[in-house]
Amino acid sequence: MPQPPAATAAEPLAGALLNDPTRLVFASTDQARTRAAVGAVFKPHKLTIGGTTLAARMHHAPLGAVSFNRLAYGAEVQIEPGPLDDFLLVQMPVAGHAEIRCGEQQILSDHETASVLTPSDAVRMRWSHDSDQLIVRIERGALERICAAYLGHRPQQPLRFELGMAWRRLAAWYQLMHYLTDTLMLAPDAARHPLTACQLEQLVIGTLLTVQPHSLTQALLMRGKPLAPRHVKLVEEYIHAHAHAPLTPAALAEVAGVSLRGLYAGFREHRGISPMAYLRAVRLERVRHDLLNDRAVDSVTAAALRWGFSHLGRFSIEYRKSFGEPPGQTLRRRGPA
Repeated sequence: MPQPPAATAAEPLAGALLNDPTRLVFASTDQARTRAAVGAVFKPHKLTIGGTTLAARMHHAPLGAVSFNRLAYGAEVQIEPGPLDDFLLVQMPVAGHAEIRCGEQQILSDHETASVLTPSDAVRMRWSHDSDQLIVRIERGALERICAAYLGHRPQQPLRFELGMAWRRLAAWYQLMHYLTDTLMLAPDAARHPLTACQLEQLVIGTLLTVQPHSLTQALLMRGKPLAPRHVKLVEEYIHAHAHAPLTPAALAEVAGVSLRGLYAGFREHRGISPMAYLRAVRLERVRHDLLNDRAVDSVTAAALRWGFSHLGRFSIEYRKSFGEPPGQTLRRRGPA
């Protein structure tokens, strides 16, 4: 009979949870026990094994409203929890890969690409037989409470995250994961103390809200900045509604009802960029969204041309600068249909 995977770490990030046997939730080859144990930490779900016997193992370390987990099934599995509802997950593979669908988004998650599962969207996943993942679980209530504190009010729209996260290239997040593993390994009692756990949960949630794009990213960026004049807001709204159209500075000034000088001065003072740079940023975001989500777009060139980027070399440079990866890599992360 297959045995559960040995308690060895593939890399320093994976080791902290394995070095403390008190954090082992279970190690089992039984499907029913595995499903029940994982469901107790996360939620009840449907678990289908892809033709081989399980050799599953899970570790768990609570940090207030956040928990740090490591999970491997030792077999190819399909996991169908539906909407997570009460919590968000950040799943970071240290080995293997997984096909992840969350709502309308779908990616292939691997060593470089984590998945951020929005609580309100239905989830369906297929993990490879060698998939081994570090998983941060965040209570939805704490996430929304801290987001509201940053905004200064309760958000009027649901918080939805971009599914793919280049977690190893996001220095703030990756270094935070190292800090958490070091704390769990070197100061386990401090991590269990309520005051420390509270500080750690706020640090994790605040960092996630800062580094990973979501539906309230722009609102958080604008929080605390001087209130922009009406003509700047008019142009921003017009750009978002007509980003596909051929827009010129003169046309935007006409929309704003101010001179070109006044338009550029308003954006420079209140946004720190020119109106055309704002337009490029919006279009880059639209390209990224299409590469990750629109299956009618089958190439980087098609996505770039759709949003007005005719100089593909310059587009690739700007895209990499904005998102930390070339557009072709974003397209590959979409995963199979």
